[in-house]
Amino acid sequence: MRLQKYMAMCGVAARRKCEEMITAGRVTVNGVVVDVLGSTVEEGDTVCLDGQRLTPEAEKIVILYHKPAGEVTTVNDDKERETVMDHFRDLPVRVYPIGRLDYDTEGVLLLTNDGELAQKLTHPSSEVDKVYLARISGQLSPEELKRLRTGVLMEGEERMTWPARVRIVREGDIYSDVIVIIHEGRNRQVRRMIAVVGHQVVMLRRVRFGPVELGNLERGEWRYLTAAEMEKLRAL
Repeated sequence: MRLQKYMAMCGVAARRKCEEMITAGRVTVNGVVVDVLGSTVEEGDTVCLDGQRLTPEAEKIVILYHKPAGEVTTVNDDKERETVMDHFRDLPVRVYPIGRLDYDTEGVLLLTNDGELAQKLTHPSSEVDKVYLARISGQLSPEELKRLRTGVLMEGEERMTWPARVRIVREGDIYSDVIVIIHEGRNRQVRRMIAVVGHQVVMLRRVRFGPVELGNLERGEWRYLTAAEMEKLRAL
């Protein structure tokens, strides 16, 4: 088995992150540093990360967390800001976020100890829908709606965004509320898309990730996914 896959099975992180740990020289197999991608392990091998032995975790879990604005989606923050992980230090298993939510964005964040599932859900080929409720300045014109639905070129990017599904749910003279559905995961994507057509996002909440909906979960609250929700996620 590939070393990074074994690490993901142990709940360390998604495979891509595990590869970074390997090339950084943080992983040993039977006491020998292994920093070459493509290395494999066999049954009976002792694998350690930063000196701590890794063992596969039998029970795979996924947590739905209502991330508030003002938290960073990282395991550790070099600026010592509050991170989403501060709420899960005492769990019996180590979990980590599936993808990210920006510092100023709230809503659905999934966390898991299942590296394989995390890899599949975040890989671009999976095209998992992310549904956002955005409060924006002003009103979107028909032309601006069309541009978002066709794809826009965001600042600093070389390729257009994939067409988004955009629906106006409330219009006002000062602010309007819109639903934006995308399946990409570019940095601050919804905010940057809205900025391209001349508006500002003043509140952004992710209300659904794939089949998992935020529901009535309050900011800062979390729960384990049900068996039915887990099945739907794996079916993606």
